[in-house]
Amino acid sequence: MVRYPVSIVRVVVAALCAIGAAACGGTAETAPAPPAPPPPVTTTARPDPAAVGADELGQVPILMYHQLSAQPAGEYDQTPAEFRGELDRLYREGYRPITAAQYIAGSIDIPAGTHPVVLTFDDSTTSQLRFGPDGRPAPGCAVAILEEFAAAHPDFPARATFYVTNDPFGGDPRALPYLAAHGHEIGSHTATHANLAESDPARVRHELASNVAAIGTAAPGVPVRTLALPLGMAPEDPALARAGTAGGTSYRFDAVMLVGANPAPSPFGAGDQGAVPRIRSGLGAVPFDSAYWLDQLAAEPGSRFTSDGDPDRISFPRDSADGPTGRWAGQAQPY
Repeated sequence: MVRYPVSIVRVVVAALCAIGAAACGGTAETAPAPPAPPPPVTTTARPDPAAVGADELGQVPILMYHQLSAQPAGEYDQTPAEFRGELDRLYREGYRPITAAQYIAGSIDIPAGTHPVVLTFDDSTTSQLRFGPDGRPAPGCAVAILEEFAAAHPDFPARATFYVTNDPFGGDPRALPYLAAHGHEIGSHTATHANLAESDPARVRHELASNVAAIGTAAPGVPVRTLALPLGMAPEDPALARAGTAGGTSYRFDAVMLVGANPAPSPFGAGDQGAVPRIRSGLGAVPFDSAYWLDQLAAEPGSRFTSDGDPDRISFPRDSADGPTGRWAGQAQPY
């Protein structure tokens, strides 16, 4: 066996390290690694407001429903078939649902060229939500119909606002958590469906604070942001319908909804958040109902809110009489 001098061995090892330092774990200088390629640049083109006729200062239909019944008892009630037909019409005419809270907050994130619609339900009856033996909404109730329609039309989500009393949906404890978990808004309709115009200030505060407390107990952590006035009757002091305290519970509503009337103004304009109009939708044809106003909006396309597809700007024709007001002015995008 040939033994080489240590000095020769060291020279050979050094040479090998110079060729491939990684193989030796040494500290010899190596060629620098090529620079990493830059991350890919992704761009998302924002829709052209003019191309879709965007006008985010237009009107928004807020539809008001009560009972769904095979034999409707009042003009505010309708059959399940009528409700399905109205959903189909809204979809075909380019409407997409948002909640009342999203409307009043200006959080309207729907596709370019479509129009927001708010579906509201008063009185929290079992015709709106009841459960079948499988624990799912029972066929024929409003929530089940909304879910069926959304399943067939994935770009029309099952999303509505339910104005509830202290004993909602027949007292079923599953109801409010279910609504909250499935993207619906829960709003106040007073504790006992009280006529607030005939209530003294103490009762007004009690009706609203008690209702907010009951909702919080049934669905912990769910905010109550909007109120629908029973019978459309406001208290003598309208400020009591917006904020107050009773029994250790405080309430503060971003908006107060009326009963029936006409489409609501754009949330970016100068509307009265304490008196937001809704459109009644009920049995057959009644004066100034949803069919009437949807016909009017369809006949004057420039009168309705049309989304630009970008929730961070407010697009509208440059020749509009008014622009966004207040805190919205900085998002104005006239074209």
